[in-house]
Amino acid sequence: MSNSVPPLDSTSSATPSQKKRVAYFYDSDVGNYAYVAGHPMKPHRIRLAHSLIMNYGTYHHMEIYRAKPATRHEMTQFHTDDYIDFLQKVTPDNMDHYFKEQGKYNVGDDCPVFDGLFEFCGISAGGSMEGAARINRGKCDIAINWAGGLHHAKKSEASGFCYVNDIVLGIIELLRFKKRVLYIDIDVHHGDGVEEAFYTTDRVMTVSFHKYGEYFPGTGELRDIGVGQGKNYSVNFPLRDGIDDETYKSIFEPVIKNVMHYYQPEAIVLQCGGDSLSGDRLGCFNLSMRGHANCVKFVKSFNIPTLVLGGGGYTMRNVARTWAYETGVLVGQELPSTLPYNEYYEYYGPDYELDVRSSNMENANSKEYLKKITEQVIENLKRTTFVPSVQLTEVPRTTILGGTDEDEAIANDMDEDDEENKDLRTSKLQLDARVTRNDEFEESDDEREAAAAYCCNITRK
Repeated sequence: MSNSVPPLDSTSSATPSQKKRVAYFYDSDVGNYAYVAGHPMKPHRIRLAHSLIMNYGTYHHMEIYRAKPATRHEMTQFHTDDYIDFLQKVTPDNMDHYFKEQGKYNVGDDCPVFDGLFEFCGISAGGSMEGAARINRGKCDIAINWAGGLHHAKKSEASGFCYVNDIVLGIIELLRFKKRVLYIDIDVHHGDGVEEAFYTTDRVMTVSFHKYGEYFPGTGELRDIGVGQGKNYSVNFPLRDGIDDETYKSIFEPVIKNVMHYYQPEAIVLQCGGDSLSGDRLGCFNLSMRGHANCVKFVKSFNIPTLVLGGGGYTMRNVARTWAYETGVLVGQELPSTLPYNEYYEYYGPDYELDVRSSNMENANSKEYLKKITEQVIENLKRTTFVPSVQLTEVPRTTILGGTDEDEAIANDMDEDDEENKDLRTSKLQLDARVTRNDEFEESDDEREAAAAYCCNITRK
């Protein structure tokens, strides 16, 4: 194929306003699960988002499904048998008997044992896998699972609030019918678990825009581009604190346009972590709701079957607002700025509006820095030189650590070069605490109390 690229300011032939067939996955049980008291990850946020989606009438524009929870067998398409067996057996009551396993599988402070842990993982993974399956069968153009997007989970360990990597499982399902799958991650944290799973293959390109530095998980450097058959198919755009809407748009759109040109994916998985929003209790970016949603709108404009997932996001009311708004973007519905009355209405005071505004925080990303990174990313994309076919390499069942001797040697060389930034497995809570604001913890505590008041009123349908 030609290596020429259309001008970055050219008009896409896609029609973002075109009516899409959208499948939306939601399980009413998901909000009943809670990690532990005081933990920033709150599944209840998915219930808040769903309530807004329903009360805005967005359900009229899409088909709503309750996916079958992923089974042990389905989870072990990526994860090891022993790890999934542990998740299935461990409970708060018997966890003392699994002390050794908790260390082995990194279950503890960041990823605690809680009641219903395995069932929660099944709901998250089931929605992503079934969404991918419906795309494969041509039953929808877009599938949404806000309970998914848990991008840190590894093959045999939990990480960063994530236990089962629903994204990897969804991509594996897509690869049954699609030759090439593109993964895009706009969470504030690097999508390390997904990148690691597909680091040695050209059948999946991973693209992550994230904070890089003294920040969890400590990976995702510009020069981390993949190895072996996967060389140049991992794309990382390391960012600094305070990136705003205009700046994010200036890098996201040209990078994704070039990715589409060089890779030509047959399906896209878009992780929409809400911790890149301004004011997130663990985040350090300055995106507004509309700036975040612009990424969704831009990806939609390419008219490629897309699986849209949730991810991080720790100021619940803002995550709910944004995912509801982005659901409207995906179905082509313009949502009024005044929030409809719903059972969680008091969460959204004092303005009760569908909006998350940017703040006046400093943007540490200079134009020169972003220009340099963008140019290098595009240069790396040019080195792919061809559109891979399905026959080139099989989907890897192992991470890079389970690859060939050559791949491991390359990885070891990269690790030696990156000693100053190596991942010491510092917990997500420890690293993210450096950017946490005290007032937001207090607000989130109020959210937890409100969540507890409502949980008892929800029953399984």
